[in-house]
Amino acid sequence: MDRRTFLNHCAWVSLAPVALSACSPSQSTPSRSAVRPDTLWVHTPPKDPPLLNKSTDEWRSIVSEKEFHILFEAGTEPRHSSPLLDEKRTGTYICAACRLPLFSSKTKYESGTGWPSFWAPLEGQIETKKDMKLGYPRTEYHCMRCGGHQGHVFEDGPEPTGLRYCNNGLALTFVPAEEPLPAPRT
Repeated sequence: MDRRTFLNHCAWVSLAPVALSACSPSQSTPSRSAVRPDTLWVHTPPKDPPLLNKSTDEWRSIVSEKEFHILFEAGTEPRHSSPLLDEKRTGTYICAACRLPLFSSKTKYESGTGWPSFWAPLEGQIETKKDMKLGYPRTEYHCMRCGGHQGHVFEDGPEPTGLRYCNNGLALTFVPAEEPLPAPRT
């Protein structure tokens, strides 16, 4: 390679990050604040239920073995195994452990992933943390009341948030709009 070819390659390599940054997802990520949270509720929200701090044995006696594995051992159910995947009725998705409302049917969509997916949670109902179990960073989310693992959030969802909350169906219970929400567990 002659000097001229070498310098030409160096110029292209130095410009590559600038050119590629124009294609980066952060350039086209929709605004996360485009949703008015008060418009998402199907049921009346609960009045500040207290945090729930139960022992492992207590949770094992409340939820099924499969639910326990998902909720408190951060397991993942098989793709296409949840009946909630095909749920189309209007209603609220609540935590299978403590019954805190987490998602509205208004934000559910077909992601094609094989798990129930939502583009936004109900405001203030989940917490997130960094998950490195697969060797790369992901954002895990869980119920803010009992800490039950729900799934992971990805930046490939639809407008208006651009987010996909990919949820384990076993971690949720669906409550149709015409039925009252069950009382939060104590």
